[in-house]
Amino acid sequence: MKIFDTHFHLPPESENSFTGFDSAMNEHLLQAAQKLVLTDTPFEVCRLAAGGDFSDSLRAMEYARSRENAFFSCGVHPHQAAEYLQNREDFSIFRGKKNLVAVGEIGLDYFYEESPVAEQRQVFDEFLALALEWKLPAMLHIRDKEDSFDAGNDALARLTGFAGAGGRFVIHCCTIPEEKIEPFLDLGAMIGVTGMVTFKRAENVRAMLKKVPTERLLLETDSPYLAPVPFRGKENTPGLLPLAAQALAVERDMSLEELCRVTTENAERFYLSNTGA
Repeated sequence: MKIFDTHFHLPPESENSFTGFDSAMNEHLLQAAQKLVLTDTPFEVCRLAAGGDFSDSLRAMEYARSRENAFFSCGVHPHQAAEYLQNREDFSIFRGKKNLVAVGEIGLDYFYEESPVAEQRQVFDEFLALALEWKLPAMLHIRDKEDSFDAGNDALARLTGFAGAGGRFVIHCCTIPEEKIEPFLDLGAMIGVTGMVTFKRAENVRAMLKKVPTERLLLETDSPYLAPVPFRGKENTPGLLPLAAQALAVERDMSLEELCRVTTENAERFYLSNTGA
């Protein structure tokens, strides 16, 4: 059964230091997940390694270049915006590279605000322009402080022009409130679903997902974060993606097989159909 992890992160040091990738541990967890979702059909996991800064994007490129069914994105996470502006690396080296399928992870994070808001906006604008120039979708991180929607409103203002110019985007690990999601969907947003869909207290996420058409859904792990129940609190890996898929299938009243088929087709259409990857 084919399943597509559309967003995971490589470890900061080296891939070999992270037991979850290309290892017996990952295969063990994949088999454990397969038993928990009660299917005998083996899973074939495609993977998209997300870049959060220049060096992270280089590692993601190397990962995708050396493996089957692997892809990558390049970008500057909002946490890294200030550092990037102080030391502008040349992201043009990624243009046209084999298996590059998106610009990201980019966006706005007003929850932690590890970079000043003005600098986050500047970098976000710059990389949205890059996505348009390269004709690639943008992979977005949007996070607000509790009881605020400033980052959401600032992102929406930018995405209106971006989408109007032909830009495509996904809101990765989407936690936009259900009452705020419609304008993003009107602009064509794809929605990334993580292991949060299994969390007991994530009713807000499940409520928001009820408003999202099935053809807009993408599965992701955001590894090594957000491991699904019953592995919550442990190191996440792409091998645990079937658990998020099963939870989402239950929410959509679909079979696991159908949910995996549809979300994989969504991912291939969104990321691969116009890139030649």
